[in-house]
Amino acid sequence: MRAAAANLGLQWPDEADGCVADVLNACSVALTGAAARADRSVPTGLELGDWDRICVVLVDGLGMRNLEARIGHAPTLRSGIGDLPVLSAPYPSTTSASIGSFGTAASTGTTGMLGYTVRNPQDGRLGNLVQWAALPDPREWQREPTIFSTLTDRGITVTSVGPARFDGSGMTQASLHGARYVAAESWSDRIRRASQALREPGLVYLYWGDLDKAGHHYGWQSNQWCDELEKVDAGIRQLVAGVPQGTLVLLLADHGMIDVDLTKRWDVAQSPALSRDVSLIAGEPRALHVHLDGGADRQAAAARWRDELGESALVLELDEAVASGLFGAVADRNLVRIGDLVVAMADRATVVDSRTQTPASLTLIGVHGSLTPWEMDVPLLNWQR
Repeated sequence: MRAAAANLGLQWPDEADGCVADVLNACSVALTGAAARADRSVPTGLELGDWDRICVVLVDGLGMRNLEARIGHAPTLRSGIGDLPVLSAPYPSTTSASIGSFGTAASTGTTGMLGYTVRNPQDGRLGNLVQWAALPDPREWQREPTIFSTLTDRGITVTSVGPARFDGSGMTQASLHGARYVAAESWSDRIRRASQALREPGLVYLYWGDLDKAGHHYGWQSNQWCDELEKVDAGIRQLVAGVPQGTLVLLLADHGMIDVDLTKRWDVAQSPALSRDVSLIAGEPRALHVHLDGGADRQAAAARWRDELGESALVLELDEAVASGLFGAVADRNLVRIGDLVVAMADRATVVDSRTQTPASLTLIGVHGSLTPWEMDVPLLNWQR
């Protein structure tokens, strides 16, 4: 199975030297001298030393391959490339899944944060994990303790800096609860607020999402994306210059991005082979959960999808996907949230469903979610003051 994936240019999350889920655990060791999660060790390459203050910046959508291709626009980010490993996003390589693993040090199969959209087993409806729509209470859906809450319980000050609309949002409650939330809208204001929070020892988390937005709307190869990258670079330069002595600044991303090839796009609504026996398509165009009608033949459905998509996708049945470790450890209660078929797209291909997706979402140029290095590899940069 992994050989078949490799032939399509796809890689498994556990093939990297570290993953997004390791970062906050490594920070907890650096701040307290003891892992915040006793059941998860920190990879050797992520040993950070001892620090009183750590600032973790998460730039949505800044894949390592994307950064390397435009590194001339980001001299400050280039200066942060050091001995720390390139990390892997989890699968699917999308914000809700990656931040769920980042915030808990757990796999997507454990958190149940399994895509942009998911099937709600309670009513069979399509739920949205980013907007937290048509879903149960966040603490019921995602039951793992967060690193933020564990550190707070140990007396470490944890501050989260981000837009006001994320304060108390469903995804924040599910994956990042436990921090003192400081609302700030502009990039410069968030930099200022983070610097202020670092006046006292502890952990500061800073989120920025505009690079991802530019990539979605214009493509990561666009001038608009490069403009946003330069803006990120300038802000990090300001942040590093302004933090107190004895501060470690880390920067990572939740996923990377590819630009779609519209000649390799399938619409389930227009394809009898793909729509047959399908009750609901969840996930996103690069990483699909295909839920079948009750009593449908899973093997036959998988064969149809493989025949239709050919070398543009890796199509796995549920049992295959779980056994392969694609989602990491999978909690029993989360099995019903995973599709009967799990489809990871290759190259720059996509599968959409115009019956449930908004017209605006069908026009996105930059996308992510699958297992290509462009989507999975993310940087872990560092600056020490």
